[in-house]
Amino acid sequence: NGKLVTWTKGIDGKGVADGYLTKSAAVFNGDNDAHALPDNALVAANEKHPAILLHYNNKDEKTNQARSVSGAGEFTIPVPANHYTSVWLGLTSAEGASNLKCESVYKNRRSKSLYMLPDYYNNVAEDDAAFTYVLTDLAKWDRQNKMAEKDHHNIHLLKIVIDAQQILTAIKIQKGQEGYLVFWSAAGELR
Repeated sequence: NGKLVTWTKGIDGKGVADGYLTKSAAVFNGDNDAHALPDNALVAANEKHPAILLHYNNKDEKTNQARSVSGAGEFTIPVPANHYTSVWLGLTSAEGASNLKCESVYKNRRSKSLYMLPDYYNNVAEDDAAFTYVLTDLAKWDRQNKMAEKDHHNIHLLKIVIDAQQILTAIKIQKGQEGYLVFWSAAGELR
């Protein structure tokens, strides 16, 4: 709406150090060649992952657009009960890696998997079975909307393999003490 709304909870420094801007916000800010979030939050499918809808919107300056966990914590993502083959989580970890325990909650049982989400500055191996990217090479801005770093930050994508014979109802994420976690999105692939 013709104004730049500064982020309120960021992606680093326990949420107070840096944040991402969308392309339109970056251009409005005078950063015309910035590696910013795309204005369209729907990231197209590719050979590594299905289409991923990140939870942000240039037209909504009031609603929370991501979830963060500083220190140890947990949250549950309810999913429409169904048979899935995989669930994809868009995540960043700043201030180091985040140790994650992901619990697949089925109608009749539960299963747990452990993952080490790398720091968002770090890349993952091309053949990594669990991690790939939603977006790569992003810049970040400080609380005064001054670009703090021009590139190299990622939104990682974690693939959780689901027992397609079971009915999945939720994914529970438990994070260890280290790292600052931001949860951006969840997408499921049906059987």
